[in-house]
Amino acid sequence: MVLGDIMGFSDSDYAYNQQRAHSADLFFIKMRAWFWGSCATLSMFLIGNIMGVFDINIMGWIIETIKSVFGGH
Repeated sequence: MVLGDIMGFSDSDYAYNQQRAHSADLFFIKMRAWFWGSCATLSMFLIGNIMGVFDINIMGWIIETIKSVFGGH
């Protein structure tokens, strides 16, 4: 390959560098997912605590609705 001779890299070097770049991309995608997942989890915990302070009980509403649908009291 003429370009490889001029630039100083071979096809296998190019393929190796592309593989390393792809691995780095995957790493950053995973880190971004972990970051936003952690932010979302923390936000939901905070919102849940705030809802508890104002006596908003979504799980209780769901359980009572299911009970009433199946004839519970």
